[in-house]
Amino acid sequence: MRPRKWVEFAATSSRSLLLSLPEKHVRSSSSSSSSRRYHGTLMAEEAKKLAAYAAVDNHIQNNQVVGVGSGSTIVYAVDRLGQYKTSFGARQLILQHGLTLSDLDRHPELDVAIDGADEVDAALTLIKGGGGCLTQEKIVAGCAKHFIVIADYRKDSKALGQQWKKGVPVEVIPMAYVPVSRAIARRFGGEAVLRMAVSKAGPVVTDNSNFILDWKFEHAQNWKEVNTAIKMIPGVVETGLFVGMAERVYFGMEDGRVKTRDPPIN
Repeated sequence: MRPRKWVEFAATSSRSLLLSLPEKHVRSSSSSSSSRRYHGTLMAEEAKKLAAYAAVDNHIQNNQVVGVGSGSTIVYAVDRLGQYKTSFGARQLILQHGLTLSDLDRHPELDVAIDGADEVDAALTLIKGGGGCLTQEKIVAGCAKHFIVIADYRKDSKALGQQWKKGVPVEVIPMAYVPVSRAIARRFGGEAVLRMAVSKAGPVVTDNSNFILDWKFEHAQNWKEVNTAIKMIPGVVETGLFVGMAERVYFGMEDGRVKTRDPPIN
């Protein structure tokens, strides 16, 4: 029987509390391609679970305050935490597992933050923000003593842009999205496109009431310098580049293994 643990959550936003378990996929018999997609989806979900469980088992201890992101992989991390019979409570997924919700007002310093990523390169530089919560996720990661990333094998790249083709998200003040878009393209090449909503008319609006530009870069960059330069453009709130922040990444692999990656030693 697992020992009882007390862990408190500092979640990134109200939306991060509304996570639900991944939708059940209905297998179609119409084509072999549907079968392959179904199998691939199951493999990816199992890989996320393996990575999340390994990260929780290796980094979460008694009496800790844990920050969580809002990505799909986090569902499995919360699930694993719930198996420890932790004693905290909140809404939706967190309430479902009996976990206690906190915030950065009460706990401005976190013991551990666990989050997913859209892509991870060989130097542990991340692209995050595919779900639109990049600013709050970066704040939580920056408040943690240890920032641990969990992902499946599809997010593993030698260089950014190999796997993730949607670009680097940049959160901007609404009135500034056009000049910011032009400034990014002029200085760094590529194209910075306003992210449009899928289920409603108009652009995506973040939890902070801002817009998101997706910068589709053309080639590898010095990401530390680029991240700093973009953040200096008036109207930019934050970028989805997480440079020098992750302490370790856990990748769930297709064959059932969990691969870890630490930052390169300079």
